[in-house]
Amino acid sequence: MKLARALAFCLALASAAGATAQERVSFPSLDGAANAPVVLTGLWFPAAGVNASSPGPAVALFHGCGGAFDRHGQLVRRMQEYAALFNRAGYSALIVDSLTPRYEVELCTQRTGSRRVTQSNRRLDALGAVAYLAERPDVDPKRIGLVGWSNGGSTVLSATNLRHRDVAAALVQPAFAVAFYPGCEVDLKRGYEAVAPLLMLVGQADDWTAPGPCRALAREAAGPRPEIEGYAGAYHGFDSDQPVRLRKDVPNGVNPGQGVHVGGNGAAWRASQARLLKFIAEH
Repeated sequence: MKLARALAFCLALASAAGATAQERVSFPSLDGAANAPVVLTGLWFPAAGVNASSPGPAVALFHGCGGAFDRHGQLVRRMQEYAALFNRAGYSALIVDSLTPRYEVELCTQRTGSRRVTQSNRRLDALGAVAYLAERPDVDPKRIGLVGWSNGGSTVLSATNLRHRDVAAALVQPAFAVAFYPGCEVDLKRGYEAVAPLLMLVGQADDWTAPGPCRALAREAAGPRPEIEGYAGAYHGFDSDQPVRLRKDVPNGVNPGQGVHVGGNGAAWRASQARLLKFIAEH
């Protein structure tokens, strides 16, 4: 029954997404057997003037634990807004859906150790997305970036860490990476060696993915030294206009069992977008 409900929901998402995006695409993750990889779905937003005779830069965008779609099957506002932001900056955008192909709709309410979709899965999704973008005739393979939020930000860290053998073996590497309020503990423990310039944007008051481990990762990393910007008084999900609220349904966080705060901070939102655009222009 659970699988049937998930399948029905996935089909609804597919239908809704087709009406939202300029183009719906599919491509293989590096996850799964070589002859039977997980096939990912994505929403492709091409920048104006980009085509096979004039390829341009592109970014792959990675959603957080809530997924790329809302409960009505619509692309979440954050993904829509950032795709538009990158398009205005001259970058095509690929929104990567890691959950629907695996019959999941969200991970936020699942305990970290029991999630069916792990960071290992999502890292391989990110590597597959880079490989897919590099093969597109309208994309410059030397100007591909990775950008993620929360769980997707952790995906970006994992997919740019040369301490993972699959990252080190990738034939195409990203030119830059940006992680909004990622969880940094796992890659801090493993040791982080950047494959490309990395920018982390974190909230100083974040009690879901604490900023401390990210600062430690930036200090201790090998390779290009990651950059980090912290915003005073900002909670998880600061880049929105939503009011701050306590999510008691989230079992993970700095204080397990007590919930986490999520919500926007206007000053941090504006500053982080300006910092993002400055960073990608430099790389």
